[in-house]
Amino acid sequence: MTTSSHSSQPATQNQTSGMWGGRFSEATDAFVAEFTASVQFDQRFYRQDIAGSKAHASMLAKVGVLTEQERDDIIQGLDTIQAEIEAGNFEWRIDLEDVHMNIEARLTDRIGITGKKLHTGRSRNDQVATDIRLYVRDEIDGILGLLHKLQTGILGLAATHTQTIMPGFTHLQTAQPVTFGHHLMAWFEMLLRDSERLIDCRKRVNRMPLGSAALAGTTYPIDRNYTAQLLGFDSATENSLDAVSDRDFAIEFNAAAALIMMHLSRMSEELILWTSAQFKFVNIPDRFCTGSSIMPQKKNPDVPELVRGKTGRVYGDLISLLTLMKAQPLAYNKDNQEDKEPLFDAIDTLRGCLMAFADMIPALVPNIEIMREAALRGFSTATDLADYLVKKGIAFRDAHEIVGKAVALGVHESKDLSELTLSQLQQFSDLITADVFDQALTLEASVNARNHLGGTAPEQVKQAIARAYTRIEQLQA
Repeated sequence: MTTSSHSSQPATQNQTSGMWGGRFSEATDAFVAEFTASVQFDQRFYRQDIAGSKAHASMLAKVGVLTEQERDDIIQGLDTIQAEIEAGNFEWRIDLEDVHMNIEARLTDRIGITGKKLHTGRSRNDQVATDIRLYVRDEIDGILGLLHKLQTGILGLAATHTQTIMPGFTHLQTAQPVTFGHHLMAWFEMLLRDSERLIDCRKRVNRMPLGSAALAGTTYPIDRNYTAQLLGFDSATENSLDAVSDRDFAIEFNAAAALIMMHLSRMSEELILWTSAQFKFVNIPDRFCTGSSIMPQKKNPDVPELVRGKTGRVYGDLISLLTLMKAQPLAYNKDNQEDKEPLFDAIDTLRGCLMAFADMIPALVPNIEIMREAALRGFSTATDLADYLVKKGIAFRDAHEIVGKAVALGVHESKDLSELTLSQLQQFSDLITADVFDQALTLEASVNARNHLGGTAPEQVKQAIARAYTRIEQLQA
């Protein structure tokens, strides 16, 4: 690596100088310039950067730092630059390091010295912190829309299957009969909590750092509340040191994203099991699956499997941000350039997974008879028989033991409880009468009996679906 020791020597092809180079006696090495640049990835929030600059220029004109003509020239120039970027005609330069300096340099090229006045009263430290918050806010709104689409898809499918019976599981062992609609509503509850978390996260995202400058604020008579109003922030941040160095909001978003991915992964695992030859509970349309290059019979649930795999990736993005921040002293440090890629990756991964699920879930086709047959296996109505005995005056622990003996007989004879004869059941308790078959041992009796808030009874599931539509609409309000 060769660099000049004299400021008068021009930069060579292995050297570059930035817009901030006045203090330096030698140019930055070309490799170092590329190594430290972020424009390769932070150019994705050019819209937010331009929006922030337009608001900043408007505020500077309001307080008299810029003239109205200078403000208008800056805003018009920024609009033209945005059009250039979106048309693919903008040259992103690594030697200008980041999205901010690329746009500012192009603005100065277009409108002259007025472009250099735009940076008055701000720093790249508060500028990037503002851009990221604007970007995350926009992405949260988009992700909330995808969650809403998935939630409504689940509700529509659940409404069709309020009386479709399937086995409910604990420890992946048959436990009690439930309805498919009730199971789907458990998925809905997970995702509704995810929406609530993102909405809450958005409140802390939506605070404006701009005006904090490098770390201590600025000597210019800025009006931060006015700028915040122009950009749609709820408020300006209270402390300049914290404002430029805080990335809690990004960590909090990634934590919320990790939880959403965990829920999608749990749903994926169930779909993978349910579509297997051993379960056959559900069919996923072919467009969400692939085949095998060697086994012609295969239909692989690739979308759920890939979502399950991508979950670990988002977990890693969260850990990356936590690790990035854990040892940073106040205020801003170059380390924070590394905040963007794990944030962007979590956003991109989550959006893709939600888009796939929002299309796939409403298209699921349950195998109703196979689900019902599975619920008939595994003595899923054993608890109902115990409850039947309790209602006839037997203490629950005694009823539990009686039913356990009946189950043992069923295992011995390879029969479900409903397939045992009345006389076989009565050898364990003479309180069992013929009504046991209608009141306790049918699948319909089992699910219908759980007719309370949160229960699996079809009527309760219908009411839960109705409430769910109201709940998600209230979240959007």
